[in-house]
Amino acid sequence: MEAWPDDFLCPITLEVMTDPVILPSGHTFERRSIQRWLDGGHLTCPVTNLPLPPCPPLIPNHALRRLIAAVSPSAAAAAPVPADGGAQARQEAAAVPARSASPVPALLRLAKSGAAGRREVLESGNAAVLLRHAEAGDEAAARALLHLSLDGDDTRVGLVADGAVDALSAAVSRGGPAAASAATALTSLATVDVNKCTIGAHPSAIPALAGLLRRGGPRERREAATALFELCKLPENRRRAVREGAAPALADFAADGSARAVEVLGLLARCREGRQELCRIPGIVSVLTGVAKSGNARAIEQALLVLNWICSESNELALEAIKLQAFDLCEALVNDDNCKIAKNAVELVRTLEKQ
Repeated sequence: MEAWPDDFLCPITLEVMTDPVILPSGHTFERRSIQRWLDGGHLTCPVTNLPLPPCPPLIPNHALRRLIAAVSPSAAAAAPVPADGGAQARQEAAAVPARSASPVPALLRLAKSGAAGRREVLESGNAAVLLRHAEAGDEAAARALLHLSLDGDDTRVGLVADGAVDALSAAVSRGGPAAASAATALTSLATVDVNKCTIGAHPSAIPALAGLLRRGGPRERREAATALFELCKLPENRRRAVREGAAPALADFAADGSARAVEVLGLLARCREGRQELCRIPGIVSVLTGVAKSGNARAIEQALLVLNWICSESNELALEAIKLQAFDLCEALVNDDNCKIAKNAVELVRTLEKQ
């Protein structure tokens, strides 16, 4: 009997998978096997025994399926076969290096051309080429990966399984022209819930984004903040961002007028570690009151929310807010047409009145 790598085997049947899918727990199973498990009323992951969400999505593991198909004739026969256009795409992609010293410009044009072009790049296996070039700091490759990620959630999960987080995190860490595009690509990948967990747990992703916030230019900082905003929708990633020092960099960016940075601070303040870290940032009350006076509606809403949380944590910060005329500010906002702003202003007043 031929010995297959453990990763090729379904944890339930211990047979080579032909249609591998990923559970929200991050583990991969043969679709029919895990579907039978779920249909049997099981509410936990068979591997971790941790609870699953209701009606958990089964996300195709394209990278593993391609790998199994490459070495297993039986699995290749069972896997979906691309249309005739797939063969043509592979031929065209294979010819790209012969026409240019770098295949990346041609692959970027294909990825930007629309859904058919993205499929050509993906089906020809050239995503791996783009990953190598992006990791080396090629800005065009990072942009091409961003366009590929627009092909849908299955593609986003497949790119992560293929190593996109390694490549894009390296590009963000390098800085330079590719960093902003790589951060934007991470944002796109993180729109899938299972990817939020995978990217956040990667040892380099959040540290790289926090570093870009500290040292990048306006565009780099904006894209890093947006990536953190998407990632920090997952509670565990908020704590990771705090540990990597993102909060002071976000406060600095908020002071420079970034509404997105204020929104991320609002997410970080939802965890106790985040509130404690915010309380330690010099000048944080001044930054937030400034945003509440002159920011856009979403920034004002979040600035009031964060102010309320940190003033609840620290009497010293509450007194500082009072000295900065927070009462007058809230009085002007309690009748705001935006009900969330009005509500947050009322709650901040109540917190400050306890002093």
